[in-house]
Amino acid sequence: ARYGLDQPVTTQFAAFLGGLLKGDLGVSIEYGRPVSALLIERLPATLLLGGSVLLLNFTVGLWLGVRQAVRRGRAEDRWLTAVSLVGYATPSFWLGLVLAWFVGIKLRLLPAAGMQDPLLSFDSSFAVRVGDVLRHLVLPVLTLSIVSIAATMRYQRTAMLEILTLPFMITARAKGLTEREVIWRHGWRNALFPVITLFGLWLPILVTGSVFVEAVFAWPGLGSLAAAAVWGRDYPVLMGASMLVATLVVAGGFITEVAYALLDPRVRLA
Repeated sequence: ARYGLDQPVTTQFAAFLGGLLKGDLGVSIEYGRPVSALLIERLPATLLLGGSVLLLNFTVGLWLGVRQAVRRGRAEDRWLTAVSLVGYATPSFWLGLVLAWFVGIKLRLLPAAGMQDPLLSFDSSFAVRVGDVLRHLVLPVLTLSIVSIAATMRYQRTAMLEILTLPFMITARAKGLTEREVIWRHGWRNALFPVITLFGLWLPILVTGSVFVEAVFAWPGLGSLAAAAVWGRDYPVLMGASMLVATLVVAGGFITEVAYALLDPRVRLA
């Protein structure tokens, strides 16, 4: 009766939609707190983790993909292709366990779990606290970045190889432009479109892709909250996380369309 489960299904659904319009996602069965408050509480940790991964993914991944395309067939291209294939095929949860054991437990170079040191003094300065969070952040970010960068490299390499053979690239070289200007000013911008689509698909992975990694490293974000809700059958929390993922899917599509319009004048004029 407390959660309205004694009501007809249609009544429950209407109550859920009514609460959704007001930002009320219900009350968690396990925590006894509003789901929206739990999501907001865990959101900063997930944004920090996911934002760091996206930043590395779409800087290092794009640069390596272009570098591969420009050096097609050389030794560097071959071993980067091999590395990207291995990284793309590696399960993130397995890689996280290996890094946590080897780097965090065996070598003791970085913290193996958590977001903050529980023994850190409350009197510590802001810089010390930030440094502590960054040390805990390294292994989760490295785990997710290895997998995501591999995919971005392959998409960017394929797109750039197609652009390099087009006539306008030959014309740019004939005008006397430097190879750097030809590649980055003329080629890379036109090779971005498949990767922009990939960015729109990666945005929901801020939540869904970090579920296992957050669970492995005990990172207090939305992913670990969703994983705990599955085991505890906390349906309101699962519904709230699903609604958040759906929102990110729509936002990713919208951002992709806007980016297309900004990069391609033909899209703006269409």
